[in-house]
Amino acid sequence: MSDFIDILSTRVPAVLCIAFYFSLLAIFFPRVMPRVFHAIESFFSRLAERKALALVAVFLIVIGVRPALLRYLPVPVPGIHDEFSYLLLGDTLAHGRLANPPHPMRISFESFHVNWFPTYSSKYPPGQGAILALGQLLGHPWIGVLFSAATMCVAILWMLQAWLPARWAFLGAALVALKFGIASYWINSYWGGAVAATGSALVLGAMPRIIRRARTLDALLLGLGIAILANSRPYEGLLFCIPVTGWFLWWLARKTESPVPPRTRVVRIFAPLAVLLALTISFIGYYNWRLTGNALLFPHVLNTHTYRTTGLFLWDHPKDPLEYHNQQFEDFYNGWEREDYKNTWADVRKVTAEKLDRGGSTYFWWGAVLLLPGLPFVFFDRKMRLPLLIFLLGTGAFLSLIWSFPHYAAPLTCVIFLLLVQAIRHLRTMRLAGRPLGLALSWAIFYLLATDVVLSVKNHVCDPLQWTCQGDPSRAAIAKTLSNTPGKHLIMVRYEEDHNLHDEWVYNGAEIDTAKVLWARELDPAQNAKLFAYFKDRQIWLVEPDTDNTELIPYQPPQPPHH
Repeated sequence: MSDFIDILSTRVPAVLCIAFYFSLLAIFFPRVMPRVFHAIESFFSRLAERKALALVAVFLIVIGVRPALLRYLPVPVPGIHDEFSYLLLGDTLAHGRLANPPHPMRISFESFHVNWFPTYSSKYPPGQGAILALGQLLGHPWIGVLFSAATMCVAILWMLQAWLPARWAFLGAALVALKFGIASYWINSYWGGAVAATGSALVLGAMPRIIRRARTLDALLLGLGIAILANSRPYEGLLFCIPVTGWFLWWLARKTESPVPPRTRVVRIFAPLAVLLALTISFIGYYNWRLTGNALLFPHVLNTHTYRTTGLFLWDHPKDPLEYHNQQFEDFYNGWEREDYKNTWADVRKVTAEKLDRGGSTYFWWGAVLLLPGLPFVFFDRKMRLPLLIFLLGTGAFLSLIWSFPHYAAPLTCVIFLLLVQAIRHLRTMRLAGRPLGLALSWAIFYLLATDVVLSVKNHVCDPLQWTCQGDPSRAAIAKTLSNTPGKHLIMVRYEEDHNLHDEWVYNGAEIDTAKVLWARELDPAQNAKLFAYFKDRQIWLVEPDTDNTELIPYQPPQPPHH
């Protein structure tokens, strides 16, 4: 909390200072200021009115700007457990399969968030893995992340075009591109977020169009959005779709005004949507069956049963501790996870504050506090009732979880920015003694976001939460060195007792036996001997991440302690 107060004391005065200067322009130059801003806005307004061109422009801008900044923000290096699991999923899909066969030496290769039986596979849904696979096929998994971020911005613009006038929709897309397309862990890591946000934008953008004109294409886009949510963030996606489903059924039952006759609604909308949803459910069942052997058993549920003893929701109580094959799993699952949340009210307050802090830094910026005068009008805006309901339901779902990673709430992205832009619209109408104070504040809000992004790039800050996208380059450097060394290699990873359990090095790709470089845990001598016998054609190296994490030395078994 003290860190938050320190940030508050430094950032809020700066925000108020910028707002003060913009307000002075509105007060002392009430005629000049609208002309200046109008000159700047007119170009983008003309572009925004050409809706298809605006979609293409946003995609190309995101695709072009972020790679141009590689000097300041290089291609991200994975470092978080989840990232490696997603990369395994992407590599598996890139090899043309959904899962890999179990490996006889799996005890030595055990990795966090990875299932090893009945198949060797990631525990995560395939959405994020699919875009990483696309990137890998194009040359690097991060290319897929880049494309997903650009696609998300386009999808949110398309959604906003159905809810707002064209120029306001374009402003919303510009805010999204600034917030997530440059200095955000959504584009500077492999965790994801953009995929689920794209799915929810397709859902929320398709429904108004269906009600107005009932095109089959919009029904297919609605179904595609639901499919993306189901295969990226199924829990949050389900809750997102509940209010939309109610709206859809109300329309289908002819309870809303629509020029479309009932038979047309069924033929053009309901029938193709039903087919697409049936295919989605079938794919999920098939995916589960291929990975877990049971169409109704999800991979993440299997992983939970195998490794975890803690719950998912605030009201869940931990189970009895399990036994693991290595000390790192013991420390993580029986230690850190159980100590981080102990089902007390103090823990509930702690994780809630953590969610608000992390979520605030991810979806908002300090300049957004200037929206407070316009925000109450949004709550009384009849057109915003459904987005507000979705936002409240999704926020409640996010707050009910024990873990607090902001991309869990990714489906709410399009709703958040719809509400923000609507608040800006109300703010812009406010005047003080005839002076366009609201116009000045709206420009200050945009200026402050742009300034935040520029300073982040200049200071090589990949995200306000820097730990989300700062992987250790040492592991990647070692892998690159051995990739350019003749022969096949097996790296034994030896951790110290005080090892940081969040700094995991033992992860491999979809191919085990044929991989040029493999990472394995140093376990007991018997298991190590089995591993060496199995990979007798490989040169064996030792890496000690906790001492010198860049040194590669030929492997020698640890010496027994001297008495």
